[in-house]
Amino acid sequence: MAIDKKSLKKMFPHLYEELESGEVKVPIDAVRKNALEAESEVEGVDECACDECHEPEEELAPRTETPDKLRHFNPQAVDFLRRCDTEAQAEEIIAYLEKKGEITKEYAKELRCQLKKDGVRAFGPKKEENHYFKEGGIY
Repeated sequence: MAIDKKSLKKMFPHLYEELESGEVKVPIDAVRKNALEAESEVEGVDECACDECHEPEEELAPRTETPDKLRHFNPQAVDFLRRCDTEAQAEEIIAYLEKKGEITKEYAKELRCQLKKDGVRAFGPKKEENHYFKEGGIY
């Protein structure tokens, strides 16, 4: 996909300015494909060590980092079923996951039995749109 200079300037004015000036403000000298390796490399490294950006260390408030609850989250069958409005939708999800080998035939049978016996809300309250963004504190 090609993009013309005018569109680039409109969408990314600072990037455009940096590209035109030739001044590199953030050097990129390596690429890591493993996110955990990359995080471990930069953990504990300040972005900038100048006095203008930061107050002296003794005056800094302690960091209160919130854990990223969803970083390694992988939705399971029940997570998908909680998005359904009807039993027909839930049955379609179960059939799909079973066909793809994401769940076993035995587990699919258990889910269908629970669905017929207790209904679609037996798997938990409905997960609305943007559920994971809200859960992660992004939205």
